[in-house]
Amino acid sequence: MLHQESGSGATPPTRPPGRAALLLVLLIAVICGAVAAGSLWSAGSKADRELAVHRHQVTATTTGPAKDPPVATRYGSKLQAVAPAVWEQPENVRRSGSIHVPSRTPEGRAVTIWVDDAGSPARPPGSAADRALTSLSGGVAAAGVTGVTGAAVVLLVRRRTEGHRFAAWEREWEQVEPVWSGRLRRGSGAGDDDD
Repeated sequence: MLHQESGSGATPPTRPPGRAALLLVLLIAVICGAVAAGSLWSAGSKADRELAVHRHQVTATTTGPAKDPPVATRYGSKLQAVAPAVWEQPENVRRSGSIHVPSRTPEGRAVTIWVDDAGSPARPPGSAADRALTSLSGGVAAAGVTGVTGAAVVLLVRRRTEGHRFAAWEREWEQVEPVWSGRLRRGSGAGDDDD
């Protein structure tokens, strides 16, 4: 775009600052992602510590062979079979039930399981790897939402600002261009000259 000076000192519109605003949005998104990841890690650690107080590892002995679950109930690639077993929890209280074991576990095999305070099979406390994955996923999601939303707002404001600036420039140009180019103004005829 040519940068011509008009008689009134007006200049063509310049682009509103967009890169700086987008970089600021990116920085804010990264900070939001880091805060979200840290918060999720902290909350997960606290929940796992509280859960660990009520979870205990005991040794169970299978009383029958493992049975693979039906295809419809399999989750992911880690195949968990089910086998009948016995264990003691709390001490000297014999319990029995079905537990998750590796596929093809034979009868009479000792297996470590997690139980709750009542002695019922329960899920183990979360691992650091699980917490890290959850924290990272949440942080990336928070950064993504913040970044996309912020970038959309910046681009929308930029588009509106450019539209207003170009409209103002066009109005000024309509007044200056006939004089600048030496053309006659609209509505001026050849007989309108002051000769």
